[in-house]
Amino acid sequence: MASDLKTVLFIADQSGLGSRLTYRRMFGEYALYLNSKVVAFVCDNKLFLKPTDAGRALLGTPTEAPAYPGSKNYFLLEEELESPALLRDAFETTEAVLPLPKPKPKPKPKRPNAKPAARR
Repeated sequence: MASDLKTVLFIADQSGLGSRLTYRRMFGEYALYLNSKVVAFVCDNKLFLKPTDAGRALLGTPTEAPAYPGSKNYFLLEEELESPALLRDAFETTEAVLPLPKPKPKPKPKRPNAKPAARR
């Protein structure tokens, strides 16, 4: 089931992170980015935070569940949505320990079409 944009906007508003938290639609679901790092996913209108030791230290014993069939377990945030300060801290704590995304390789320049040599 695809997630609703209303859910994503609610989460973004609750976090209080303003324009620092962005989102991108992917396969009917959403990835949430903080400072260009993917920190969470919204799948089936549920928030799944990337699991980190720092996030676990902040959240205690968070519920873990797969975000989609076949995925690894993520921290399923439910009650945390009602606590804007905790939600913001969870996003910021996770972002702080995640590595920067690898730069995408530049596409190789296309070779001009070589015309076949004329036969004699």
